[in-house]
Amino acid sequence: MVQLPEPCNEKSLAFKAGYQTIAELSKDRIKASGNQVSNECTDPLKHIDIGFRVLKIDSSNMAEVYYKPDAISQTDLFAQVDNVKEDRTEEDLLFQVMLDWGVDLSLPIKRETIDGKAVFYVADNALVACFDKSAGITEAFVKTLVNDSGREGPMRLVFRDAGFASDSAKINVEQVLKQLSPHTDVKSI
Repeated sequence: MVQLPEPCNEKSLAFKAGYQTIAELSKDRIKASGNQVSNECTDPLKHIDIGFRVLKIDSSNMAEVYYKPDAISQTDLFAQVDNVKEDRTEEDLLFQVMLDWGVDLSLPIKRETIDGKAVFYVADNALVACFDKSAGITEAFVKTLVNDSGREGPMRLVFRDAGFASDSAKINVEQVLKQLSPHTDVKSI
């Protein structure tokens, strides 16, 4: 469903019930429909997924870095260390990557913690993402990610560029992945 945040008519029952926009009303209608379907299901062994996602269009997650060489000073370079806008969450980055790679936004997403880092698995191994920015992405972490997860190597793997322990760690991670999971498409943002 696609719904613009169109304001409710102030004379409508929806507005009087506290709904400011048609999108808010639509979300509650979907929840109520899902609950009704769930309540009508009499088979105790059958699990019905009544969840849904609400996505909003926003600007890019990436910081704008359109500077001419003579318009930037050496002190400004420290502001360019992380290329992601400060107010963006890991989920924001995940959905941008999914859109960039053409991955269906309705696929199931699991969040796991590996070595203290949040790792997202989209449709098991269609896309694996870690946006940790604590400079803790190392070869050992990637080996754990690929080998110890009990899964086949991911089709696509994405990291946050600022999450690598060092430039050499990033290069080494790429080489480790070529050996352990050569079919994996790797990207860092």
